[in-house]
Amino acid sequence: MFLIFENGGKQYKAKKGDVLKLESFDCKKNDVIKLKNISLFSNENNEITLGSPFIKDAYVKVKILDIVRDEKVIIFKKKRRHNYRRKIGHRQSVILIRVEELSLNSKKNLSVTSDQKREQTNKQKTEFKD
Repeated sequence: MFLIFENGGKQYKAKKGDVLKLESFDCKKNDVIKLKNISLFSNENNEITLGSPFIKDAYVKVKILDIVRDEKVIIFKKKRRHNYRRKIGHRQSVILIRVEELSLNSKKNLSVTSDQKREQTNKQKTEFKD
């Protein structure tokens, strides 16, 4: 059972109990929040539900473990033969989360496959012939 959700312009694959690093947003340590931008949900029977763009009534409940700063990214600029060198570092704030619960509250899909449509039309045709 897993899902794919979107946060901060990036997509993350998550299972129950996973620990992930997300881009920073407004929250506090030990908060439990629901993220609702679920684009794919796979249940225990490997039945996949796709959203367009997101699945209605699906959410993932996460717990904020910590708000930390990520590893330093070094930006180095150089122009040869001009004695131009710049070295700058940057640390991005990230949130560590643990996935607590995956939920899909929607009703069973009542969509009909193309094979089932053919069977229904064949039944209707045979009923009219009698």
